[in-house]
Amino acid sequence: MTVVALLVGVALILEGLIGMTAPGALLAAGRMVVNPAGLIAAAVIRVAIGGVLLGASRASRFPRFFQVLGIFVIAAGLATPVFGVDRARAVLEWFAAQGGAVLRIDAAGAIVLGAFIVYGARGSNVKAL
Repeated sequence: MTVVALLVGVALILEGLIGMTAPGALLAAGRMVVNPAGLIAAAVIRVAIGGVLLGASRASRFPRFFQVLGIFVIAAGLATPVFGVDRARAVLEWFAAQGGAVLRIDAAGAIVLGAFIVYGARGSNVKAL
């Protein structure tokens, strides 16, 4: 499970790097997902990622953090379909109206969180080089 958590962290880092270099690409991807089927897919992915974080928590360097984050991500996944297409579109358009700086700040947060997940998922018994 820790390998999958590592992949989740790497995916977050990549998403953040795309957001830093091409925030318009993230907005375009978001616009493609803002429909009923896209929200269900996003919900399923979020619940799965939350489950991965919970499953990897015991072997991680920060088990409590992974547990809390996993529960938060599962809750976000369960709330996603309830949020609805109209609200999701409004949030996306709000981000678009703020300009590239806000998107880049959000992307920087994704990079930091992804790096922390990668670091934490490597486990507490990893020997230093």
